[in-house]
Amino acid sequence: MGLSAEGRATSAARKALSAFFLSGFFLSFLGAILPAWGYHLHTHYDIIGHYFLGMILGLLVGARASKELLPRKGLRFTLVLACAIGSGALLFLALFSPPAAPWWRVFGIFLLGSGAGLLHSAVFHAITPVYHHDPAATINLAGILFGFGCVVMTLFVAATFDAYSVASILFLAAMIPFFFTSIFSRGPLPRNMAEDHLPVRQVLADFRNPGAILMALLLFFQFGNEWAIAGWLPLFLIQRLGVSPAASLMLLALYWMALLIGRLVAQAILPRVRHGRLLVASVVSAMFGCLILSLTDNSFGAGSGILFVGGGFAVVYPLAVEMIGDRFPYYHPGIFNGVFSIAVTGGLLAPATLGYFAELWDIRVVMWLPLAGTILVLVLVLLIMLETKLSGKPSTF
Repeated sequence: MGLSAEGRATSAARKALSAFFLSGFFLSFLGAILPAWGYHLHTHYDIIGHYFLGMILGLLVGARASKELLPRKGLRFTLVLACAIGSGALLFLALFSPPAAPWWRVFGIFLLGSGAGLLHSAVFHAITPVYHHDPAATINLAGILFGFGCVVMTLFVAATFDAYSVASILFLAAMIPFFFTSIFSRGPLPRNMAEDHLPVRQVLADFRNPGAILMALLLFFQFGNEWAIAGWLPLFLIQRLGVSPAASLMLLALYWMALLIGRLVAQAILPRVRHGRLLVASVVSAMFGCLILSLTDNSFGAGSGILFVGGGFAVVYPLAVEMIGDRFPYYHPGIFNGVFSIAVTGGLLAPATLGYFAELWDIRVVMWLPLAGTILVLVLVLLIMLETKLSGKPSTF
């Protein structure tokens, strides 16, 4: 007996969820590849800032292009095109690795970001049926797949660092998004975009609400803290502690694993603890980890600091998503893609800014900026708790 129309739509949406793995694979690329490009051997930190800005610009262009492509070509075409652009960008970067001029790589990273921008817009439309069926499980699974993509990219570069040339590493990496083009080009996928039935005035009113603004700022700065560490950790460890590039990448993988496992643990304990206390404890843990990383002179200290930072950062995302779900009980792909885009923009602006700060001062600033950002997140958490109490809304804080 065949599946019903609703069952087929749900099955297709679950398949589309796998695109979050590819999103993590794309967005974690720079943090993993910088040692392979030799940036641990010199101090042209401003060029690294250009790379992250190129990724941001690509994400914005891809998101804008999706507004034209999705209504005309549909979800399948857009997903396949996003994967093809990502694969082509990695092949382009394989051709223009050092000693080629860095502006070629800025363009290649722009292409990679464009593919990711298209991918995000399409997948948030595609997952609508499963989100309506089980919102919490959908968001959690998306976060797990995204984190797993980050881990795979980092471990892939670490495992091949001493065995292959940079061009070979990137050529092999390009095969993963190419494989996804075959996945999305056949089999079930949602045929049409999600219908837009949002009450526009309600959405605008929600986003003018102080609590909604505070949550958007929380995501912006929290993802900035996470990606500041993710983008610069290998270079920091190599230059400050003298660890090998391959070992620094394994420590970066440890950071991604701490985030991934920490979020799974956070989901399990959320119903049993006061959320406000958990958030404050997580922020303090992240601050302590940043201090350890900035002061340590050995690999054990680095590993301990990474676990404190990753475990502390891990809790903020599930709690923020829960608060957003309470604030926006309806689902619309444009809204969630917008929230995700705000978070990703904050995430990539932070390592871009660090490139220019490190050029002016020293690579030690890499840990001080996330520390300051974590303090700001703590302030935002306290303000959200105060706003919730003053508004008289039910709260688990």
